[in-house]
Amino acid sequence: MEEKNKIKDESEADPSRLGVDSEAEEKFTAGRQSLAKAAKFFVEFLETAIVIGVIAFIIRFFLVQPFVVEGASMEPNFHNNDYLLIEKISERIKSPKRGDVIVFRYPNNPKVNYIKRIVGVPGDTITIKDGNLKITPAGSNQEKTVTEAYLPKDIKTSGDTKIKVENDQLFVLGDNRGNSSDSREWGILPKKNIIGRAWLIVLPANDFGIVPRVKYNF
Repeated sequence: MEEKNKIKDESEADPSRLGVDSEAEEKFTAGRQSLAKAAKFFVEFLETAIVIGVIAFIIRFFLVQPFVVEGASMEPNFHNNDYLLIEKISERIKSPKRGDVIVFRYPNNPKVNYIKRIVGVPGDTITIKDGNLKITPAGSNQEKTVTEAYLPKDIKTSGDTKIKVENDQLFVLGDNRGNSSDSREWGILPKKNIIGRAWLIVLPANDFGIVPRVKYNF
């Protein structure tokens, strides 16, 4: 009994063992704290990523969307491979305006996106003849020959068309009147097909800037 007690007493008093136990406990505590910090960092990172993802989703699908111009139908104001941002708010909360450049789903193939300029809005009567574009605005009996200051003076609007734009419809044209598939060819554009309005030219850098909104002479 005395020998056992002696051994026990000596073990409890052994300073080297106490040091080992204390060091191990400190390492364990430090490891647990590091793990807790790593877990906290991961949770905060995940929360931030989710918030950024939600914001990006909202911006991408409800506010702004990138678009790359393909083809020459909007020259000289937009060129092939121009990188644009289109905004989706104004065309949803208010009526589209003459002169606005819009991106929309092509009526004959909604998988394809087009970019054109709105020329006729609901109630307008559009007449194209002898190279001239004329509009009888909604509520008026007076036909107006349209002056398009955003086009070179020598550009003529080819075709022979007369059409009334009904509710929820638009008449659209490409700025490059001699090389554009637009309402002269495939008819009226349903407003529901609009994706957004051309807002900002991002690239090329020398063309960077807000897309100007134009007004007609009436």
